[in-house]
Amino acid sequence: MRKLLSGNEAIARGAYEAGVTIGTGYPGTPSTEILENLARYSPEVYCEWSPNEKVAFEVAAGASLAGARSIVTMKHVGLNVAADPLMTLSYISVEGGFVACVADDPGMHSSQNEQDTRNYARFARVPLFEPADSQEAKDLLMLALSVSEEFKTPAILRSTTRVSHSRSLVELGERAGGNKIGFVKNPPRFVPIPVWGRPMRQRVEERLKELQALSEKSPANRIEWRSKGLGIITSSIAYQYAREVWPDASVLKLGFSYPFPDALIREFAQGVDRLLVVEELDPFIEEHVKALRISCQGRDFVPGIMELSVDRLLQSRRLMEGREAIRKEEDPYRELLPPRPPVLCPGCPHRGVFYALSREDVVVTGDIGCYSLGAFQPLDRMDSILCMGAGVSMAHGMEKAGEKRKVVGVVGDSTFFHSGITGLLDIVYNKGHSTIIVLDNRTTAMTGHQDHPGTGRTISGEPTVAVSIEDIGRACGIKRVRTIDPYQLDDAREAIKEELAALEPSLIVSRAPCPLRERRRVGAMRTILAEECRACELCLSLGCPAIEGVDGVMKINQTLCAGCGLCEQICPAGAIVSREGV
Repeated sequence: MRKLLSGNEAIARGAYEAGVTIGTGYPGTPSTEILENLARYSPEVYCEWSPNEKVAFEVAAGASLAGARSIVTMKHVGLNVAADPLMTLSYISVEGGFVACVADDPGMHSSQNEQDTRNYARFARVPLFEPADSQEAKDLLMLALSVSEEFKTPAILRSTTRVSHSRSLVELGERAGGNKIGFVKNPPRFVPIPVWGRPMRQRVEERLKELQALSEKSPANRIEWRSKGLGIITSSIAYQYAREVWPDASVLKLGFSYPFPDALIREFAQGVDRLLVVEELDPFIEEHVKALRISCQGRDFVPGIMELSVDRLLQSRRLMEGREAIRKEEDPYRELLPPRPPVLCPGCPHRGVFYALSREDVVVTGDIGCYSLGAFQPLDRMDSILCMGAGVSMAHGMEKAGEKRKVVGVVGDSTFFHSGITGLLDIVYNKGHSTIIVLDNRTTAMTGHQDHPGTGRTISGEPTVAVSIEDIGRACGIKRVRTIDPYQLDDAREAIKEELAALEPSLIVSRAPCPLRERRRVGAMRTILAEECRACELCLSLGCPAIEGVDGVMKINQTLCAGCGLCEQICPAGAIVSREGV
C-alpha cells in the first residue's frame, strides 16, 4: 500500500517499520512532526519530549545501550546542544540501532542561523544519510538504523525544510520485531576513561574505513548515466532541483553521503567531461572532491547562502553557459497587497510585558521563541537574541560588564526548562542583580504547541507532574519570586518597576495561556467609540494587529480582536470599551 506522506511522517513510519521502540526529542521546526507522528504508534513505540536536545540524545543513547532501537529528533541548532554526547557516543559505540534525525533549515525560515549538519558527521566520524524525498526519508532511516546496529555506531539522518515538509507517495511495509533488551556490562567498551578511551579512538578510525567500503557499494549512492558532457554530484533536495534544471546531465546521487564513496566519485568523474557539485549550504562534497585532486566546479556557480531552488539553479546554469543572469521581474501585484509585518498574535499575553518594558529605560536580552517578535516596532523591546537560554545568561554578562542601565533577561517557559535554569543558577551564585522574566504561556508555542515539563502533560497527552517555575527559581536561590497576570497592565508595570529597583536578582513569571492553543478569546471584544476617540494613536503602540488606524481614524477589527483588554487599559480618553457594554 502507498500513502502520501511528508518527509517527517515518512521518517516516523520508517522508525516504526524498523522496530524502533524509543523515540525522544525536543521540538524545533522543521523537525517537530517526526516525533509527533512516531508517538501515534504507541504503545509499540515509547516517545517523549525531553527538556532539551542533549537530554533527549542521552535518553535515546541509554536505550540503545540496553539493546533497543532508538531515534532522537531535533533541528540543526539542537545538534549543537547535543554535540557533547554525540562525540563520545561515537567512541563508546551503540548496541541497538541509534539514529539522530536532524532537520536543517536552509533559508532560515524559522531559525536564527543557517547551519550544515553534514559537518557534524565528519566531526564525529559517524555515517550520514540524506533523503531527497519522502520515500527515501523512510528507506534511508531504516538503512541508517541497520548500519548503526551492524557497525555499532550512532548515525545521522539529515533532512532539510523542503524534504521534511514536502509530500510524496511512500510504500508502506510491516513492522519488524524488536531487539532483546538487556544491558551487558562491559566497561572497556562503554567507559571512556583514558585507559579504555584510547583504544576506542583507534576503533573509530577503523570503523570509518569499514563504513567507507560499505558506502562504495550501497544502493543509496547511485550513478544515473545520461549525457557525458556534464556530470553533477548532488544530494538531498538539491538532487530534485538539479534533475529539473539539467535533465540531460549525468548524476551521481549521494544518499549515504558520509563517509564519501571515493572510488564511486572517481569513476563518475572519469566518465564526464565537466563536473559540477550542487549542494545546499557548505561546500561539503565539493571540498572533498577537490581534495581527491578531481577538478570540479561548485561555488563558482551555485550559491552557498540561503536555500536552493529551481529558479536559483536556472541562474547558475545560465552563468555556466556564459549567458547573463536574468533579472527577476518584480511581482506586478506586490504593491496591491497589504503589508503583513511579523507581529505577536492578537491577545498574545507577551504583549503586556513588552509594553510595560517599553516604558522603562532598560536593556532586554531576549531568547528563541514567539516572543522574539517583541524586537519589532512598535514594541521594540528586545535588544539581543543568541540561542536557547541566553536571554538569562547574557543579562548576567551585561550586568557584570558594567552596563549602567538595568538589564532584563526574557525567556519562554519551554526555553526556561530547556536551558534557562543553569543561567539562573549562575546569576545567584555569582551575586548578580539581573531581573529575569519567564513568559509562561503554558506551551511550546513557536513550534506548534508541544508540551513541556511545566504543562503537566506528556507527548501522549497523559497527565504528569507540572513542574513549577517559581519553585525552581527559589531552589536556585532567588529570594524575590513573583507571578503576574500580563493582561493586568498596571499590576504588571508596578511589579516590573519594583523588581528593577531591587538590589538583588529577581524572577518574574508572567503567566497566561496562549490563546491559539486555547482556541478561545481571552475576554470580551473591544470597540472604539468614535465620538470619544482623540486619535492620539497610543493604542497603536501595542502593536496589536486587531487595531487599525487609517487617516487618523482608529478602529478595532472585530474578526481579529481576542478580547485581551490591553488597549482599553492604555486609552487615555476612555474611548475603548467592551462590546458587552455598548
